Amino acid sequence: MRQLNIEIRKMKLGDISRVLEIENYCFVSKWTEKDFLYELNDNPVSELCVAVCNEDGKEVIVGFLDYWHTFDSATISQIAVHPDYQRKGIATELLEDIISDCYNKKIPNLTLEVRKNNAKALSLYKKLGFKEVLVKPHYYSNGDDAIYMIYEVNINA
Repeated sequence: MRQLNIEIRKMKLGDISRVLEIENYCFVSKWTEKDFLYELNDNPVSELCVAVCNEDGKEVIVGFLDYWHTFDSATISQIAVHPDYQRKGIATELLEDIISDCYNKKIPNLTLEVRKNNAKALSLYKKLGFKEVLVKPHYYSNGDDAIYMIYEVNINA
């Protein structure tokens, strides 16, 4: 597995077309440009970031993450890595960046929902220390169940 030199940065308006491309590769229920514009410009609790690498002197967006922070918790609403760049540690870097952000902001809990049948994502989340809390039956529009998971950020460390 070739490791890439990845930089995590805040998403910009000009990143939306590439993020939509990744979205279309990775999700069953896809967000639209309008959804991302809302998250980027109007949702006061949303934080969008992208993972970028340098290929032949050109910045390439290879993944993204959207999470919301409210009061004493944060929720990951989406995380995706382009299929050509999966299994290279990018999702781990995105998640570790968000965990670090939660630590710095003294947010003790980070939550997410993941499709019950998404074995790769479940394995990653468990490896990073997320714990399964409960199953949400028929959570997704196609009827798939979701597993609700939580990561307890050690804000006292």
